[in-house]
Amino acid sequence: MDPLLPRDAPPETEEALEACLSHPSPELAADMAALDGDILVLGAGGKMGPSLARLAVRAGKRVVAVARFTSPGLRAALARDGVETVSADLMDEAGLRALPDLPNVVFMAGQKFGTTGNEAQTWAMNAYLPGRVAERFRGSRIVAFSTGNVYPLTAVAHGGADEGLPPGPVGEYAQSCLGRERAFEHFSRRHGTPGALIRLNYAVELRYGVLLEVARAVREGRPVDLRTGHVNVIWQGDANTMALRALRLCASPPVVLNVTGPETVSVRWLAARFGERFGVPVRLTGAEADTALLSNAACAFGLFGYPRMPLARLIDWTAHWLERGGPTLERPTHFQEREGRF
Repeated sequence: MDPLLPRDAPPETEEALEACLSHPSPELAADMAALDGDILVLGAGGKMGPSLARLAVRAGKRVVAVARFTSPGLRAALARDGVETVSADLMDEAGLRALPDLPNVVFMAGQKFGTTGNEAQTWAMNAYLPGRVAERFRGSRIVAFSTGNVYPLTAVAHGGADEGLPPGPVGEYAQSCLGRERAFEHFSRRHGTPGALIRLNYAVELRYGVLLEVARAVREGRPVDLRTGHVNVIWQGDANTMALRALRLCASPPVVLNVTGPETVSVRWLAARFGERFGVPVRLTGAEADTALLSNAACAFGLFGYPRMPLARLIDWTAHWLERGGPTLERPTHFQEREGRF
């Protein structure tokens, strides 16, 4: 048994939450011990980057985290937790060249929200920059975060897209993410760079994500949109664990892995669970479509095992976090979006 925390003790503070998110499993610790060299995390300032860097450090690796570090206090907080930091704009060629040469690279940079009306910047971040990174670190292993948005919407009854389904991205954000994958694949084939592409949807923790959005709507008496009536979710700590463990699986051409939770979660059912928890009526709007953005992560589960954080505990912890007035990141997922406009 390797519980994240006792089942009856959800985290009460952000410090406790960060500790939970960065708690390494024995399997991750073993993989990190067997992995040669240090880890460079590019784009470490987003929602998932800080906890991934902490997780790798706690699993025994030296980590250098690279970001612009515009969030106040983040760089100092990472340093206190043993993460080395470099402030750099990855789009600046001189800054990219000056980064340390490390044998393991985790690429987390990208742009999603604000794409509509700023498509050129999104393509530069999501497709041009990956090519520059792939050239710069051609001698490293590269695990690159991608997204399940590269798949088309699929029939709910089919259990989600697996890695064998051809991409069918909807909208320019998703198209640019496929561009990211193709850039890494091209330079992997050209230089023999071992890589892995992590198609993720949807990572959650207590301060953001699909569960929090549905829970807040129910608690505040707002209608829950059912047009996208089914989702996949995975605890951010589990997603980061799988990404780090994928460093040992890198190959040329890159390995492609779906990373998400095992359930096809009904949004209607989820709203009802939160309604019961909060003791309030649930308001619903729209009707479930027959299709949704869903992924099948059976391949990743076969390699790494199932996520440690079960859905029932995620629901309980999210409700508790809201009830105690825990802080949130105010970064909506727009999981209801069906036309690819972000």
